[in-house]
Amino acid sequence: MEDLIKYLLKFGQLNESQCALIQSKTQLKKVKKGEYFSEAGKVSRKIGYVTKGVFRICYYNKTGESFTRYFVYENRFITDINSFIDEVPSAEYIEAVTDCEILVFSKKDFSELAMTIPGWSDIFSKITSYVLENKMRASSNMLVQDAQTRYSHFLAHYPGLANRIPQLMLASYLGITPSSLSRIRKTLI
Repeated sequence: MEDLIKYLLKFGQLNESQCALIQSKTQLKKVKKGEYFSEAGKVSRKIGYVTKGVFRICYYNKTGESFTRYFVYENRFITDINSFIDEVPSAEYIEAVTDCEILVFSKKDFSELAMTIPGWSDIFSKITSYVLENKMRASSNMLVQDAQTRYSHFLAHYPGLANRIPQLMLASYLGITPSSLSRIRKTLI
């Protein structure tokens, strides 16, 4: 819980009573490896703060092949933000890659915090902008880098994460085949 408050304070000011209110509105939830936090085609009615574990945001093509768009791990928020805010069906799945623990806000509780805490919406606007900027930067790099550079960049920017996720998912994220990822890993050893 302390990490959640520290993270929020990076993006705005909160007093002790506001922090206590935030804490009272969260519920600890465990999500087992392979389970979904949210699913495509359903409206996301919760937002979570990851305290333990790794999730992936993915989608499936018509033949059932999955494509990993990005990973979310400790000390980050997780939701399909468009689905959560606009109450429209999600286009993606949020799947637990490992056993996970998250602090969850329901849509109702999140809205109550927005009405009660001045600046709550500004804090989340800043968080959303920060995350979006990082995702856009990562996507731009993926378009212009070769596979080995993409993998090296991933290792540098997400230390230890490659060891926590299956090779198939990492290869999907990097836009390469698992066998290509194996070859790249061998050349970097």
